Amino acid sequence: MKCNICPRGCNVDREKAIGVCGSRTQIKLAKSCVLQWEEPVISGGHGSGAIFFSGCNLKCCFCQNYEISHQNWGKEVSIDRFIEIIKELEAKKVNNINLVSPTQWTSQIIEAFSLYKPSVPIVWNSNGYELSDVLERIAKFVDVFLVDCKFRDSALSLKFCKAQDYPEKNQHAIETMLRLKPNIVLKDGIIQSGVIVRHLIMPNCVRDSLAVLDYLDGLKRIYQFYLSIMSQYVPMYKAGDFAEISRKITPLEYKIVLKKATELGFDGFMQDLSSADSCYIPKFDLEGI
Repeated sequence: MKCNICPRGCNVDREKAIGVCGSRTQIKLAKSCVLQWEEPVISGGHGSGAIFFSGCNLKCCFCQNYEISHQNWGKEVSIDRFIEIIKELEAKKVNNINLVSPTQWTSQIIEAFSLYKPSVPIVWNSNGYELSDVLERIAKFVDVFLVDCKFRDSALSLKFCKAQDYPEKNQHAIETMLRLKPNIVLKDGIIQSGVIVRHLIMPNCVRDSLAVLDYLDGLKRIYQFYLSIMSQYVPMYKAGDFAEISRKITPLEYKIVLKKATELGFDGFMQDLSSADSCYIPKFDLEGI
């Protein structure tokens, strides 16, 4: 079957070739662990059961997980083993199953969840470069969308992610997610259903961050969701090839974006500048795989 699961529209037979995401047909994983570093409503006290997928359909030059997203490092597993990994995380009393960068594996994930329904919420943790009809297919198996809103400026997304249409496709994706999960549902402080939109502040991109906030401000007048502003940017992978993003963000850049978010009255989370440290990046060592 030709793969057109994401906006790239590679139209390749993944049994015989690979597209932009670098993936074949068998699920490939790099790590499974209890993660404590997500938003409070995700991690809570028991942690989030994170499963890191190999490959990625969005080629960000600054990706902190480049070993698995760009270099496609990991181990192939069967659908049965994938289900076992989910059960092993559930046995650790995690708050949810957190699927990190799952888009290119949508069909395989649907197959797995058709065979086994986890007892905890499923979090779809994605870059937001997705197709609305694919999101509608996965929505019956997913409880929470944890989605990036990286850029509103197509020149930036082209330069840094090789995806000029990211703002357009991302907008469609986020609005589809909000339509499918229009309200936040909590239980004992842990999200059970809803949407969390993440935005990573990047150096020399404050103007675009403010445009992201203006866009999301319009949506919060219609839908209920959390905004998660992230300050964890550390220049990694090929970020050094671009002078404008070859450093961490400054306190002033951080302050400007947070001031705007506060003025607009967003409900959600704001990382401290101390999060911009490579010590928070997971080691991809096949743990739990």
